[in-house]
Amino acid sequence: MTNLPGAKLILLTTTHRVAPGLLSWPAWEALRSAGRVLAGDAAHPQLAAVRAAGVEVEVVVPGSAPTLARLLTGQPAGSGPLVWLGSPDGDPGLTDALARLAVEHAGEVPEIEVLPGSYDLPGARLLDLVSVMDRLRSPGGCPWDAEQTHASLVKYLVEESFELVEAIEEGDRETLREELGDVLLQVFFHSRIAEEHPTDAFSIDDVAGDIVEKLMYRHPHVFGDTEAEGAAEVEANWETLKAAEKSERESVLDGVPAGLPSLAYAAKLVSRVRRAGFTGVPDEPYELPAGLTAESAGRLLLAVAQRAHDAGVDVDAALRAAARGYRDAVRAAEGLKAE
Repeated sequence: MTNLPGAKLILLTTTHRVAPGLLSWPAWEALRSAGRVLAGDAAHPQLAAVRAAGVEVEVVVPGSAPTLARLLTGQPAGSGPLVWLGSPDGDPGLTDALARLAVEHAGEVPEIEVLPGSYDLPGARLLDLVSVMDRLRSPGGCPWDAEQTHASLVKYLVEESFELVEAIEEGDRETLREELGDVLLQVFFHSRIAEEHPTDAFSIDDVAGDIVEKLMYRHPHVFGDTEAEGAAEVEANWETLKAAEKSERESVLDGVPAGLPSLAYAAKLVSRVRRAGFTGVPDEPYELPAGLTAESAGRLLLAVAQRAHDAGVDVDAALRAAARGYRDAVRAAEGLKAE
């Protein structure tokens, strides 16, 4: 095959996930040395930045083979290549137009170079999720999504979290990826709702900024000048820093979410008491099998749940009530009022 006389087409690909104008140096060189620069979308996110840099851009219909043929064959000698500024949607029809061009010109094709002008940074697809959530919550979006509140989404957050746990425990990688996305959606959904609060609005950027600051503060051995030998010392430092952050708490149990499932709630309370070395409340007397193991402990808990069901007792409610009594007893022993 021969080239159309003097024709060269540079397909300059870009991503909408970076700020307009953030193109690679080879991309800017191609734009400035081009004979003509074309785009198939008048709303191309890079258009204003490229024009502001003094590069003229013409908007044409990407699916027109005759138009491409005329532009390619009409390039004056030495005028520089034709540069096509690729759109985020991939310019539907452009590939077909180039294929038709090769057929209609008896096998002659232009020299084509694909030049990446910008690249997605790690995490850049999160920007797409921001845009999707904004579209769903905005006028003209989804009526169901627009009606949701923090409270109405709680059950979905809980369900998705447990489905994620199940995927992890079962070692199902495909489901794990899907469930991570579902949990991530909940974070973005709640953050988008929070933006609409009339007096105390915050965004996903605020949420991300807060956790970045927290992680950097609690990892001084990584982001500061503290040294830590091994995971145990790292965990000890973490707990020390966390305790300093929560110094205003009255009880060792403050901050334990009461919305946890009852067994998890009870376990968290006991964990807090054990970690604090608190001995103000004796353990509940209970007959345990000798040599308790993970299996026998699981069977013991299952037996309690079975017998509670047979007796018409709501084991979740019963355990939660007992955990609350345990919490109040700890607070009373600390000289604090029961909650």
